[in-house]
Amino acid sequence: MKKILFLDRDGTMVLEPHDYQVDAIEKIEYYPQVFQYLSRIVQELDYELVMITNQDGLGTDSFPEHTFWPAQNAILKAFSNEGIEFKEILIDRTFKHENAPTRKPGTGLVLHYLDGSYDIANSLVIGDRLTDVELAKNMGAKAIWLNNDPALGANEIEGKQAEMGSTIVLETSDWSAVYRFLKSRNRSANIRRSTHETYIEVKLDLDGQGRYQHQTGIGFFDHMLDQLAKHSGCNLDIKVAGDLHIDEHHTIEDTALALGEAFRQALGDKRGIERYGSCLLPMDDSLAQVAIDFSGRPWLVWDAPFQREKVGGMPTEMFQHFFKSFSDAALCNLNIKVEGTNEHHKIEAIFKAFARAIRKAKHKDPNNQELPSTKGVL
Repeated sequence: MKKILFLDRDGTMVLEPHDYQVDAIEKIEYYPQVFQYLSRIVQELDYELVMITNQDGLGTDSFPEHTFWPAQNAILKAFSNEGIEFKEILIDRTFKHENAPTRKPGTGLVLHYLDGSYDIANSLVIGDRLTDVELAKNMGAKAIWLNNDPALGANEIEGKQAEMGSTIVLETSDWSAVYRFLKSRNRSANIRRSTHETYIEVKLDLDGQGRYQHQTGIGFFDHMLDQLAKHSGCNLDIKVAGDLHIDEHHTIEDTALALGEAFRQALGDKRGIERYGSCLLPMDDSLAQVAIDFSGRPWLVWDAPFQREKVGGMPTEMFQHFFKSFSDAALCNLNIKVEGTNEHHKIEAIFKAFARAIRKAKHKDPNNQELPSTKGVL
């Protein structure tokens, strides 16, 4: 499903004039760096743009149509010249005292985006007023608040400003920070791997909610991959058609290779990530220790002896092979150790610790674009 950036106009794309009404071309002053970074967002990220703006009393004597449209058309032309096009332009013409459902923060103008055909949970409202933030809250989206004046819109919101905290994912006054945040947020990969032995599809979102759907044909393997998604905070969807009529080897190995490639792609240039992660995780009689370094170099240290031939229908010899294949494809260093007596607990503790280590290593600071290496390359 498509994600959308719902963009306020005045105070977000153009600066607010002293009278808060852009009714002449000479009053247009563009927000600093908006062209540079919004054009990069359009070129590099998968968002559609919708302009949504309150224009108080448009069409009345206080704001005649003929004073609005020349400025509006000049603004649209300037953005179009930079490759920035809007899917739709939504304008509310009412005054605050009318309490119209179409006026932000009301959702009357955007109801057709809330019918389930758009990814609203991962869409954002970008604006300079608290009414923009509350619009995002009312839609079930998130907000980027260009906070140059925290009082703007405060008299129109129903909730208290403190209640907006869970909706605001970034508070800034800088379009470069908006770009960096959105760039770091879009960390996903779709991998298809096809051989004569297996066909595998992996969908990975590093910044998900730990949701998962796995169909490998090996129940215990699915259970382990569920732990990986849940405890790493990644959304993970893996579908496998493998030659299980021969044995489990190709299915497990090729899944690990596709999964590792997905992580490598989703991490991108690795700027701003923690890079390192580790976890010491107990599970009843077992204790697993996993450390990971997304270094760009594959290496596996494996100190995890198993006594049984299979656990839940999954060959124990394939546990090491899974992590070796993941390391090779993700270009990461893995150090894995486990102790305990119950074989099921041991491998489940390893997968959970692996996930928790990834959770730390993939964490990204949107305000940090430095590469976590003195070499200058990973």
